[in-house]
This record gives sequence, C-alpha cells and structure tokens, in this order.
Amino acid sequence: MSRRLADVARKVGVSEATVSRVLNGKPGVSASTRDAVLTALDVLGYERPTKLRGERARLVGLVMPELQNPIFPALAESIGGGLAQNGYTPVLCIQTAGGISETDYVELLLHQQVSGVIFAGGAYAQADANHEHYERLRELKLPTVLVNAPVDGIGFATVSCDDVTSMEQAFGHLLQLGHERIGILLGPRDHIPSQRKHAAAVRMAERHGVELGEDRVVHSLFSLESGQTAATKLIAAGVTGIVCASDPMALGAVRAVRRAGLRVPEDVSVIGYDDSALMNCTEPPLTTVRQPIEAMGKMIIELLMRQMSSERSIGDEVFFAPELVVRASTAPAPR
Repeated sequence: MSRRLADVARKVGVSEATVSRVLNGKPGVSASTRDAVLTALDVLGYERPTKLRGERARLVGLVMPELQNPIFPALAESIGGGLAQNGYTPVLCIQTAGGISETDYVELLLHQQVSGVIFAGGAYAQADANHEHYERLRELKLPTVLVNAPVDGIGFATVSCDDVTSMEQAFGHLLQLGHERIGILLGPRDHIPSQRKHAAAVRMAERHGVELGEDRVVHSLFSLESGQTAATKLIAAGVTGIVCASDPMALGAVRAVRRAGLRVPEDVSVIGYDDSALMNCTEPPLTTVRQPIEAMGKMIIELLMRQMSSERSIGDEVFFAPELVVRASTAPAPR
C-alpha cells in the first residue's frame, strides 16, 4: 500500500496524504487533483479501490496494428492531441507479430476502466478475423470509433477515407497518361477497404475498355517487403502502371521495378496511398493518394465525444474525400 501511495504521489506531484484521501473517498481534495490521482493509478497499473471501480478513468485506448507505416504515427499524433484537448489521455496499444493480440488489448483496456476505444487498422476490417471482442464492447456500450471500413454488422461509428474515389483518382491518372496495362496491388483478400478499391478498379477498367485480369491483381501484406514480392508478379505480367494500397507497398514496387532492370517512371509508373511522411523525399518522389489525416482525426474525436455525452452515433460511417498528389513516380506510358 505504501509503495502504491508513493508511486502515485510521485506521478501526480502531490503528497501521499492527498493520494490517501482520494483513495479513501475523503473530502478536501479538488476535482482536478482527484482525477489526476485516479488517472495515475490506472496508468501505473494499480487497481482502484472497490468503491471507485465503477467510475470510468479519463483514458481512451488507441489500438493500432503497427507503427512502421508512417500513416499510423501521424494518425496517433492527431488523435492523441484531440484527446488531450478534451481532457483524456490516450493509451497506445500496438500489435506485434507473436505479441499481444487485439483481443488481449481489449481485455487490458477494460480492466483499466477506459472511457472509450479507438481502433485503426484492426480485425474489424477483415472478414475472416475474430470479431468477438467487438461484441463485448457493444454489450458494454463503451464508446468506440473505427478508422476505415469495417465488415458488415460491426455496428460502430466509423471514419473512412473514400476507397472508391481514391482508386478512381489513381486508376484514372494512369489512364490519362496513356497506360492500358495497369496492375493493382491490394491488401489481403478479406480486407474490406481493399475489396472496395478492387471493385472500383474493375468498374474503371470496364468503363474505359482496358483489361484487368487476375494476373494484374495481386494481394499482399501492407509492407515494403510484401509489396516488392507482389509487384514482381505484376511486372512479370507486363504492366506499365501499378496502383498500390499503401505507400510502403509502393516503395516495395519501386524496388521491384529496379530489381527487374527497369526504371520508374520511364518503364513502370507507381502510385501509393496515404501520402505518409517523407513520400516527397523518396527517389523518385512518390505520386500517391492523400488521406486527410487531420480532418479525419478531428471527426474521430467528435464521434467519440458524442458517444460519451450520450449522443449516440453508432453504426454511422463518415467518408472523407482523398486527394491525388502527383509527383515524379508517374509518367506517360512507354511507347
């Protein structure tokens, strides 16, 4: 007990006596100090006294699949700032291969009495993944927001960049440059945003009379290495333009083109997705489809705050328009 008092007092910058008064529910402590002590208790991993467990901590779980893709740190920064402005502290939960699963993180966050959860790039976007932990969040009516398209029936407020428009912009850009042999590099087959992009590409191809056979559609993980391997198959199929579902995939595609003894963009044009950090500093600078991260981050916070104030917004999907950013990785189709 004494160690817990000392740790929390040190974290908050108050006396152990003040911490003791909060934990024992005694008067004489300001509301702000009381909230700071309870938040410190949660952050340090100590259990609240039984009489205080029914109260939600001013913590919000932020669950992400990785931080290697620069779009996720950018999103975390935007969301974290918005939470802080509203008096909440983000608890960042990063999934790693062989590490803690999304389901495990949900259990940990519930144990910490979080006020809400924000998921970015989670199992909700994959049809074949386990979704039982989302059902538990629904049963508890815990405020929850998802980033980008979920499977049908998940039932949470969602903020998405319009996948259909993004593919139309990227595919259309290559068509305008005279490309007819276009390949698309997508995420896993059960990944909902990738399915939306695929469907949009098929419609674009049919509308403009260009072929988009199975050999010009490849699925992979969202990494540079996976993108390189997948793009090698598209290059073997003879494509002159590649539309990728992420910037790291696109950088992998650029590497694959060079490994094949070809040039970007003279022989093969490459388009990414996200416009994540430093894509204007690559060689060549990457043409990509920009997600409006700042605007999306503000809407994520707004939807979460609405739920916390009982203005329910469950099940709605709010779409944001992407923007094609043309740089040097695309050029007219080779003759």
